[in-house]
Amino acid sequence: MESIVVGVDNSEVSTRAVEFAADRSLRNDWKVVLVHVIPWSPYSFQTPSENEHRHRQRTKEIEAAQDQIIAPMAAILDQAGVSHDDVIIHGRPSEAMIDLAKERGAVHIIVGRTGDSGLREAVFGSVASRLVQHAPVPVTVMP
Repeated sequence: MESIVVGVDNSEVSTRAVEFAADRSLRNDWKVVLVHVIPWSPYSFQTPSENEHRHRQRTKEIEAAQDQIIAPMAAILDQAGVSHDDVIIHGRPSEAMIDLAKERGAVHIIVGRTGDSGLREAVFGSVASRLVQHAPVPVTVMP
């Protein structure tokens, strides 16, 4: 069974992306890899006590993401009868989703456009635009 990666956060557009993915998955017999990426850089320099605090913080972030983001989105897929895996990882969102798509042999990536401010998007680029430019598979961006 082929799979698709669906990147989610707690936005309304993520709900639309999951609903779209459910419809496409049923039509194409795809498995959904539902993913939430918690932004984090491995290049920050920290003291040992900061590292210990960061580990506890990461655990709390993962638990919150599971309850507040993944569980509601997974419920949409469950209700539609779509097979899925749920993934929560730390990293740079666009890179993490591309890596996950490669690992899972995904044939498609679906994400929502979250509406970054014009200045932020112009300076840093959005996750969706980086995916469109760099992903090795087609990317659908939900408005």
